[in-house]
Amino acid sequence: MLNKVWAGLILISIVVATITGRLDALTQATLSSAKEGVTLCFTLLGTMSLWMGIMKIAEKGGLIQSLSRRMRPILRFLFPDVPDHHPAQNYIATNLIANMLGLGWAATPAGLKAMEKLQELNTKKDTASRAMCMFLIVNVSSVQLLPVNIMAFRDQFGSRNPAEIIGPALLATMISTLVGIIAGKILERVYAS
Repeated sequence: MLNKVWAGLILISIVVATITGRLDALTQATLSSAKEGVTLCFTLLGTMSLWMGIMKIAEKGGLIQSLSRRMRPILRFLFPDVPDHHPAQNYIATNLIANMLGLGWAATPAGLKAMEKLQELNTKKDTASRAMCMFLIVNVSSVQLLPVNIMAFRDQFGSRNPAEIIGPALLATMISTLVGIIAGKILERVYAS
């Protein structure tokens, strides 16, 4: 469906540009946008590589495991159905840490593994468990200490201070996560009774 929408938009833009005699402007915009897209990809590739390397070093150095242990009280509150020291807890913690650092691409594999392990604990295989729902809430809203992608975009497009987004992003993601957790806990109680 989405392919049809994009194809329609492209076709409409070509027809309108031809009718209005602005086909040259459309061609120029297409070429400059393609150049910006490729440049942005290389910028993000460099940023991703740096932070993925830092995550790997943190993992090999034991920082991820240490942070995971420190997160246990939070994880127990959010996921009371997940037993202590279950592999799902480590995957959830890794996912949350990666998301906090703005590394959504690094968080995805850990998130998939976390859901896989949570499904193993799930007694109703055709329905998402409370832990799975809460993990989805926390993962989607994800508190971001360092919004790496946004900072890279801001830098790419000439921001004088790409890092000034850190405070507002942290506040916004903290609020969204808190609201999500509260809503999730309320719904857990409503559907538990």
